[in-house]
Amino acid sequence: MGRHSRIDELRAQLKSAGGDVSGRHTRTSWSLPIFASLAIFAFIAVTLAPPSASSTSASNFGTIVAPAAVQTVELQSVIVAGEPTTVASRDVFSITDPVPVVVEPVVVEASSPASSGAPAAGVPDPGSAQAIAQSMLQSMGMGDDQYSCLVALWNRESGWNIYAYNASSGAYGIPQSLPGDKMASAGADWATNPATQISWGLSYITSRYSTPCGAWEHSENNGWY
Repeated sequence: MGRHSRIDELRAQLKSAGGDVSGRHTRTSWSLPIFASLAIFAFIAVTLAPPSASSTSASNFGTIVAPAAVQTVELQSVIVAGEPTTVASRDVFSITDPVPVVVEPVVVEASSPASSGAPAAGVPDPGSAQAIAQSMLQSMGMGDDQYSCLVALWNRESGWNIYAYNASSGAYGIPQSLPGDKMASAGADWATNPATQISWGLSYITSRYSTPCGAWEHSENNGWY
C-alpha cells in the first residue's frame, strides 16, 4: 500500500469519527490564558533577578571608584656636611641643626730672616749711644738682629763717636751725615747730642734701605751707605 493511500484511509476514519480533517490547527479555549500567565511570570522573574557582573559594569560606566588602599611611600633623606638636614614623615616635619664642618687650620711657618752677616752686638752699656739706638729700634718694632746690623754699620762709619769728622768728605757725627748740618732737621743740637744724630740716622736708613740690615748689606757690597 502506498503512502498516500494510508493517509487517505486515516483521514476517512477520522472523518467518520467526527474529527476535523481540514489540516488547520484548532486552538483550544483554555490555551490563551495559560500562555499569558507564563509570559507575565517570565517578565517578573527577569526584573527581580540580581544584575550580573557585566550589567553592573555597564551601569557603572563613567563612575570613579576610589581605590581600596592607599600606598605609603617612604621618603629618603640626604645628609650633606655643613648643610641643614631635612627629615620628613607622614606626621612630622623637622629641620635639624647643620652638621659642623671641622676645618683644620693651615699653619704656615714664617721663614727665619736671612742672616745679615753682622756679628751679634750684645747688650749695650746703660746710657750709651748704643743703648739709645737699641731703645729707638725697639720702639720701631725692630729686634736684636737689626740692632746688631746698626752697631756694625756705625762702627765702620764713625766708631759711634758723636764728633767724628771726615776731612775729605765733610761727613759728621755717628751716622756720618754729609754734610753734618743735615741733621738739624732732627734737632738744633745735632752737633753734640747723640740722640739727635741717631734719630736722624735711623730716619735716613729707613727711607733708603728700609732696615739697618739693608744698609749694612749695601755697605758690605759697596763700601758706603
